Amino acid sequence: MPLDNSEFKELSQRYYGDILAIRRHLHQFPELSFQENETSKFVCQQLAEWGIPYQAGIGGTGIVAMIRGGRSGGAVTALRADLDALPIQEANDKPYRSRNDGVMHACGHDVHTSSLLGAARILHRLRDQLRGDVKLIFQPGEEKNPGGASILIKEGVLENPRPATIFGQHVYPSLETGKVGFRAGQYMASADELYLTVTGKGGHGAMPQDCVDPITVSAQIITAVQQLVSRNSDPILPVVLTFGYIASNGGATNVIPDSVRLKGTFRTMDEKWRREAHVRIRKLVEGIAEAMGAKADLHIDVGYPCLQNDEVLTARTEEYARRYLGPENVVELPIRMTSEDFAYYSHEIPACFYRLGTGNIAKGITSPVHSNTFDIDEPALETGMGLMAWIAASELEKEG
Repeated sequence: MPLDNSEFKELSQRYYGDILAIRRHLHQFPELSFQENETSKFVCQQLAEWGIPYQAGIGGTGIVAMIRGGRSGGAVTALRADLDALPIQEANDKPYRSRNDGVMHACGHDVHTSSLLGAARILHRLRDQLRGDVKLIFQPGEEKNPGGASILIKEGVLENPRPATIFGQHVYPSLETGKVGFRAGQYMASADELYLTVTGKGGHGAMPQDCVDPITVSAQIITAVQQLVSRNSDPILPVVLTFGYIASNGGATNVIPDSVRLKGTFRTMDEKWRREAHVRIRKLVEGIAEAMGAKADLHIDVGYPCLQNDEVLTARTEEYARRYLGPENVVELPIRMTSEDFAYYSHEIPACFYRLGTGNIAKGITSPVHSNTFDIDEPALETGMGLMAWIAASELEKEG
């Protein structure tokens, strides 16, 4: 007998008020990456109140809960949400604005966590209908290298039992509430951080012959590295290198400083080219500095890999979404050069990471993520929790 999505929708409506309150509480008390102690305790309290078994303290503040299905089949699928917030001072004037100075849920992780809690409550209520088990992963540290996902995977979050598939959702303010978006295959870029110090010899700006100017050396490096990327990567391969920070240890109109510090990011969609580019960038940077009499100290902080949505699983999940929301509310997404540590899961098991519409132009809710005015159209929570629960149940039905 096929699953009936009307029960999932009815429970989403019934639990909406409770999940709304949970989201607002989480938004008021955000915590930075790997510091989500009170957030973790709060999530555990909710799970315990609903009678859902869980294990806390994974990767520090991570939590894994299990919904045991009542029908035979033995399949396991996983749903993931992230717990951490960003170091941003919130500018919104809402009753639920952040009370933690300088910290804000500006990327929607409060929405992800509350939606997964709502999905957990729905699945627990309908557990006798489930043809298998659902593993619920509440993950710390998505916003900071090395990424909580990599830590949880090392600690065995994808084992005992091992899920056959995993799903994650992320807020998308440019998509109206009630809609969701998917992209099969390559979806999000890898992300590496570049930290470069160019050391020369300072002195009077009118006597450069007595100096080694780290500013002009840095200028050469910036231009050359951009050319390296554009002339050596495949033109059809998405790739970007950006230096977003440059500062000297002094200097003035007539003073050449001793050193310059630069910070940047390198992103691509191809892991082979990514590794090759690291070698080429380092060789080029150090070579230019040496040729100009300076020294370059480059640290590449290797970050998240590219995110690959399993094509078969994503096509299947899009169909689940069409059945739940209607085909007019399911859209195709473009490639993004942003990154997400959910990518680590996608390199381990078939994964699908999709977008939840949270915008509302009529209400003026349009601010992008990572901005100090970010907020959501809160009815998106009803869509978020219901769809997550429906996707998990539908996938178990298929796998079983």
